[in-house]
Amino acid sequence: MLLPYLNPDLIEAGLDEAGRGCLAGAVYAAAVILPKDYRNEMLNDSKQLSEKKRYLLRGQIERDALAWAVGVVTPQEIDEINILNASFLAMHRALDQLAVRPEALLVDGNRFKPYRDLPHTTVVKGDGKYMSIAAASILAKTYRDDYMLRLHEEYPVYHWDSNKGYPAKAHREAIRRHGVTPYHRMSYNLLGDGQMELFAPDETKGR
Repeated sequence: MLLPYLNPDLIEAGLDEAGRGCLAGAVYAAAVILPKDYRNEMLNDSKQLSEKKRYLLRGQIERDALAWAVGVVTPQEIDEINILNASFLAMHRALDQLAVRPEALLVDGNRFKPYRDLPHTTVVKGDGKYMSIAAASILAKTYRDDYMLRLHEEYPVYHWDSNKGYPAKAHREAIRRHGVTPYHRMSYNLLGDGQMELFAPDETKGR
């Protein structure tokens, strides 16, 4: 069973992101404030759950949370400010939308850019330790997966329905064959070797 909170006397928001290691697509982050007496034995790190359980839990989290929100940072913004800063920005954008103002933040990972005047605690592998971070990991993951499925309909050759933009073999092979899209992160080593010129799909006609 995950821990319900770190600070018993403060309103805590758990924070986590999804999509940092992807070659394509936005990075998503979620902020979740759960009731202090919240219990949910299924709740766990999103990576430890099946897709079916993640979506089931998303509905429960949205129903039961005191407040929740999702923040998004685009691939273009990632290229401009780098993925670490983009992850922080996505978390800040989620916090901006919360209907309840938190008094403390629990952040998955080991680094965070302070948000306003709120105290924060970083927790390595926090999504497997605290309920609010686990809940945030589930929201960030499922909302980003929904987004990548929409992008897959636009660009099916990259197999984003299965790899969700991560550097899977099929994804990199599609980049080699078809070039890049407006959703690819051009600051990343998209091919894994850096040896091949990249081009956009609309530039390949006539080749």
